[in-house]
Amino acid sequence: MTDTTIDGIDYGPLACLIGTWKGEKGMDIAPEEDGSIEESPYYETLVFSAAGDVDNAEKQNLTFVRYHQQVFRISTGEQFHDQVGYWIWDKATNTIMNSYSIPRGVSIVAGGTIADDKFTATSALLRVEATDGEEWGIAQSPFMRDNAKTTAYKMAMKVDGDKMSYSQTTFLDIYGRAFDHTDKSGLIKVA
Repeated sequence: MTDTTIDGIDYGPLACLIGTWKGEKGMDIAPEEDGSIEESPYYETLVFSAAGDVDNAEKQNLTFVRYHQQVFRISTGEQFHDQVGYWIWDKATNTIMNSYSIPRGVSIVAGGTIADDKFTATSALLRVEATDGEEWGIAQSPFMRDNAKTTAYKMAMKVDGDKMSYSQTTFLDIYGRAFDHTDKSGLIKVA
């Protein structure tokens, strides 16, 4: 494993995320009210910033990076997704967390684990999951709960040098049916 320390803080598997990433080949697969499926090719910018570490109740030390993701439809150039959050690492338990919010009244805290030998300063495979009402959870406004409820979430993000790819599924109860809303993308580190 290469050194994952930045400014005296060990970022572990999060070190490889830090920087600005751009992608032009994303695909969003979402439900439509009429029962059809919409496939939307997208481009995006994803910015990760080293944010430091924090103690929780003097028993847990967490290292975290802050991020902002903006996603735009290729067909129109319109932004259709904005997400802010944190990737968090608990070195003592090798727990990885992704906590984020989207401006639709939905926030997710997803978690997973990563072994010490599964990351370097330039590569990692991060996998997290959350289920409504479980240990890793989902909070949503009454409107979203009643009209487009998120029941579960899972994501796998792979970084290898200056290349990143991810696949995520948001499990929804929407328009009176269950739907697996998926997003997949590949990005290049540009800064």
